[in-house]
Amino acid sequence: MSQSSNTPRARRGVDAAIAAFAAGEPVLIHDAADREGEVDLVYPAAAVTPDDVARMRNDAGGLVCVALSDTVCTTWELPFMQEVVDHPAAASHELGYDERSSFSLTVNHRDTFTGITDDDRALTISKLGEAAGDAARATAVAGDGAENAIAPDTEAFAETFRAPGHVHLLRAAPNLLDDREGHTELGIALAEAAGVEPAVVVCEMMDDETGGALAPAAARAYADRNGFAYVEGSELLARFK
Repeated sequence: MSQSSNTPRARRGVDAAIAAFAAGEPVLIHDAADREGEVDLVYPAAAVTPDDVARMRNDAGGLVCVALSDTVCTTWELPFMQEVVDHPAAASHELGYDERSSFSLTVNHRDTFTGITDDDRALTISKLGEAAGDAARATAVAGDGAENAIAPDTEAFAETFRAPGHVHLLRAAPNLLDDREGHTELGIALAEAAGVEPAVVVCEMMDDETGGALAPAAARAYADRNGFAYVEGSELLARFK
């Protein structure tokens, strides 16, 4: 039976993911079966709207985080949370899937109220994306080698965002996929290839029936139903690493 013209076409692979990101659209990324084994719904941060936050909350169900490039985090002096928390719980952070966590601060935009509503989180996320783009461009204008001597701009960040808040920040590894192969790095590498701001939203896709991670086959079906791009982490590694 022929496919209805109203049925979204499957959009798979790296090229489809790059095109989607360049257009401000989401991409589903599966990291690897032998890593977290999770599929994340990933958006370019600057393009996120309240409807996108609602989709992540209702359809994905995981934690809504904004991943930022190492250069941007250095400019804003954003630490790894484990390194600044003075509590015994942070002394040992053993993970079964990686050597460390990427978590940094949690923030709200200063124009939000509680920070948790779809409108509030969309404002925080989109403004993080815009600010990350500005920070990255300022570093690029500074010239070659600027990454080794990035001038901190914490005051500008603090004027716009406050901590703690309701949006979790993630700090990408300096050399991205050469250092680490998590959704943080996969998302930032995709943003770099698409020519968008080095800030992406990641949210794990959960299975309502099992309570576990949504299986890749189910995630591909979801992507196809909604006309979203789907890509395997291994495909991104083969292209970008």
